[in-house]
Amino acid sequence: MSAPRLPTPTSGLPAWGLLGAIQFLTRIPLRLRSAPDLAGAVPWFPVVGAMVGAAVGGVAVAMMELVPPLVAAAVAVLFGVAVTGAFHEDGLADTADAMGGWSPEQRREILKDSRHGSYGVAAMCGSIVVRVACVAALGPAVAFASLVAAHTLGRGAAVAVMGVAPPVPTEGLGADSSRALSPRRAAVGVTAAMVIAALSVGWWMVPFMAAAACGSVVVAIMARRAFGGVSGDILGAVEQVGECLVLIVATGLTLRHPLWWA
Repeated sequence: MSAPRLPTPTSGLPAWGLLGAIQFLTRIPLRLRSAPDLAGAVPWFPVVGAMVGAAVGGVAVAMMELVPPLVAAAVAVLFGVAVTGAFHEDGLADTADAMGGWSPEQRREILKDSRHGSYGVAAMCGSIVVRVACVAALGPAVAFASLVAAHTLGRGAAVAVMGVAPPVPTEGLGADSSRALSPRRAAVGVTAAMVIAALSVGWWMVPFMAAAACGSVVVAIMARRAFGGVSGDILGAVEQVGECLVLIVATGLTLRHPLWWA
């Protein structure tokens, strides 16, 4: 007897899409009875981001009770990299490497290469260094809340770019998902990111969103000119840039304003 197939939704935020998003974005050993509709899972990306951010923040808070902040931040950030399998970091590295191409066609070919060059390694290491430095500069409560918001808004920014930017004119999981994602589903995912961020950091969500939005616009414009559209790797770059910018803004805010619930 064959396993029942999951229904393919036409709109909204299907509850089963959360399981598909967890399976797609993390290394959590979750098995579904059939392959999920990725377009139905995309709106759940910010929710999964919040879960990952809470896990990373929890590790940071716990480690800060045992070791110096810099060590705690390094362990927490690397824990997040392990949970996600460096999924977004890999996209950032591939995008950075591909920018060295001479034409859109050559850049798209470089995106498909799983090997990383000097640009890619530098971009990946730079992202990790920035996040470690930012988390180390924050207190336990602010680090936890900011990590939840950063991971949520980073993935929310990727969903927004998927909803508005054209995909690259080639086949690929990211490009195909962008074509299948409806504006309504994209709006639901972005709204979920905003709500979660507001609950975690209060009014800080406004500058956080502005930072993530600026980063996503810059990356999307760059991708349009360099590659002819966005792909899965470029969406990973959007997430990484957004996550880093949110944490940078958090370090500035915590010097001048208290977190609403801390």
